[in-house]
Amino acid sequence: MQRIRKLLLYFLFTLLGLSMLGLGAGFLFLERSLPPQDGEFRVQRLSAPVTVTSDSHGIPAIKAGDRADALRALGYVTARDRLFQMDLMRRKNAGRLAELFGQIAVNNDIRARTYGFSRVAKAVVAKLPQAHRRYLEAYADGVNSFIDNARALPFEFTALDYRPERWKPEDSLLVVLGMFDNLTAGSEKEERMLTVMEKSLPADVVSFLTPDTDRFTDSLYGDAEPYRPARPIPVASLEMALARHAPAALKLTEAVQLRDMVAGSNAWVVSGAKTHDGRAILANDMHLGISVPNIWYRAEMDYGSGRTAGVTLPGMPVFIAGGNDRLAWGGTNLTGDFLDLVSLEINPQNPEQYRVGDKWQPFEQISETIRIKDTAPLQVTVRRSIWGPVAQEPLLGKPVAVHWSALDDTVVNLGLLDLDKAETLEQAMAVVNHTGGPQLNFLLADNHGRIGWTVMGQIPKRVGFDGSVSRSWADGKVGWDGYVDERQLPREIDPAAGILVSANDRRLGKAYPYVIGRQFASGYRAYRITQRLKEMSAINEGAMFGLQLDTANEFYGFYQQLALDVLSPKTIERQPELQELRDTLRAWNGRADTDSLGFALLERFRRQLAISVFSPFLEASRSMDKNFNYAWSYIDTPLQAMLTEKVPQLLPDPVNYHDWDDFILGQLKRSAQQLKTDYPDTALSELTWGQVNKARIGHPFSTAMPLLGILLDMPADALAGCANCVRAVGPAFGASERLVVSPAHLDEGIMHMPGGQSGHPLSSYYRDQHRHWVNGLPIALLAGKAEHRLTLKPEVD
Repeated sequence: MQRIRKLLLYFLFTLLGLSMLGLGAGFLFLERSLPPQDGEFRVQRLSAPVTVTSDSHGIPAIKAGDRADALRALGYVTARDRLFQMDLMRRKNAGRLAELFGQIAVNNDIRARTYGFSRVAKAVVAKLPQAHRRYLEAYADGVNSFIDNARALPFEFTALDYRPERWKPEDSLLVVLGMFDNLTAGSEKEERMLTVMEKSLPADVVSFLTPDTDRFTDSLYGDAEPYRPARPIPVASLEMALARHAPAALKLTEAVQLRDMVAGSNAWVVSGAKTHDGRAILANDMHLGISVPNIWYRAEMDYGSGRTAGVTLPGMPVFIAGGNDRLAWGGTNLTGDFLDLVSLEINPQNPEQYRVGDKWQPFEQISETIRIKDTAPLQVTVRRSIWGPVAQEPLLGKPVAVHWSALDDTVVNLGLLDLDKAETLEQAMAVVNHTGGPQLNFLLADNHGRIGWTVMGQIPKRVGFDGSVSRSWADGKVGWDGYVDERQLPREIDPAAGILVSANDRRLGKAYPYVIGRQFASGYRAYRITQRLKEMSAINEGAMFGLQLDTANEFYGFYQQLALDVLSPKTIERQPELQELRDTLRAWNGRADTDSLGFALLERFRRQLAISVFSPFLEASRSMDKNFNYAWSYIDTPLQAMLTEKVPQLLPDPVNYHDWDDFILGQLKRSAQQLKTDYPDTALSELTWGQVNKARIGHPFSTAMPLLGILLDMPADALAGCANCVRAVGPAFGASERLVVSPAHLDEGIMHMPGGQSGHPLSSYYRDQHRHWVNGLPIALLAGKAEHRLTLKPEVD
């Protein structure tokens, strides 16, 4: 026995020693791949030396003689800090992830190849103005100089056993198209949903379930008549649906989804009339999925025309949000509909032909080869029509073509590059209107205290339909007639109130002659921001930053009162155990702070109500399409109507509940039980929002190799805020940056973001901004005292 113990100890110590050696070798390997922050390096086609200093957060400040050289330097330092992220983004949008990750990435690659993003990117570059192509080439020079001269590439390349290809101008367009995809492709799901609903439900039910307004939006823009106003409850039609389908529908919990976490943002500007010294100030926090490293790269640049500071998208030589001495700018997702599914009429005698007018036309056939790690390549045939590629997934069993502004190489451009030339607010708005990128609300402030709002991106001019459901375009009576002239895009300058706010809400109504969309965000965030700004005077940057952190939530007040009403004294007397629920709900402080009690129950209760109220009425849609789900951003408008009117014959589950109050109480109990199951070690009355709303911000590697998460992921912090708060946040979603800036006052600007500048886990800049982001602490917009210095020099002949 003693000998066995010695052998076991020997084995354990040997294993430990080998592990330590492995860890040591791994550490040395990682350390070697840390890029230098100081020194002299050569950059291709640089015309003169460029200085890059960086501060205690690794934020580069680039000093160059002209813009092309500044962009070469930007490409170099962005690649130094984020090369793997850049390569991953271009590969994702080119449909080349399976080469690295195998079978798990094949569906993504098929989708990207179907859209043909690579083809679009090359075609767009060929059509760009010469100056813009030159800037893309300069940026690529910088990226490639780092790739060519780095002593060691980021560790991910070694781990995956490949070397990145050289960066090309069209790769920057692939990054742009990826953002297009992120912000606008979701309207395909909306059109599929609405098409199924049109085919399976009465028209009055569809109208009731899909308004484009709520009480907060109405209070802001009451004079802007919505396209899809709130409708009375269609009692007869819903009663018929319930009578026919209720028994099976009670199991369809997956048929309803809340659509709270969507790509969006907050942005607002205040004019000089509202500030402490007459300056205009912009605030912008962009809401996106958050991962490691963060999607944005902070930078500062001066090439002789004054400083510009803000954020770029790694791979793109454009400041997406920021400011200079003349202007400050930022945007929010327009959340419109810029994609249509064209129903194709197939020749019954030849499935490779579709109808155009009175003729059958053959599909263009494109063969795509998808290379897959550790297995044979996959051949995919993409069929293209005159309206766009044929979607891989049919709609109600029939093929559809994807007609999407993102795939139109005649309108996608990099016009925002010209924003640095704008001297006035009007000139800047003209630049924004001409830009053909993802459709955004764009807000601007100038150095004279003026403010403006307008739209960036191309808005389709639809003929014969509104784009909500799929239609055939074969006879030419339905389709797109180009895009709205940039001079007709909506805009607002210097309103009397001195404030302009965009929070992905519906700002326009039927008076605007072109349909922009239907699923804008709930008006609550815009309502709350507007409410607070109207109350404020002598505003400064600190006050704007404080508003970005606002967690007040009147949005959930309806559900709190609804729950308290059914927890009446009589109910408590019959069921004393429900006193805990009443106490928990009354303890809510009206906010989504980490220490807020009761909010977790309210959030779960709202979700449970949406599912349980609507699922029984949607079985016909689910039967028609097994993948159908009802996800509508204004779901609270019909939901609150049902819960307020409590029509007896529309009780969703009359078998288990005798009236609406009993049903509502049942959903509250179910919500409480779900939380108790999920958090068994905490009493419901003591469960804080921070215990529920915890960060899950991870590196791409940690999903496949969870042990690496200890090194690569951000901490599982308790997060203040919620999806419907001004401080929008979820476990892996939220404000991907927070910016506050006034033109000509960049030194008083504020910016922070999750994670940090560097994508290298051993870098001191990998997570150093994260604590500021979690705790709502400011960091200066401009780079601080120089701690490192790079000198980039032209290549030697």
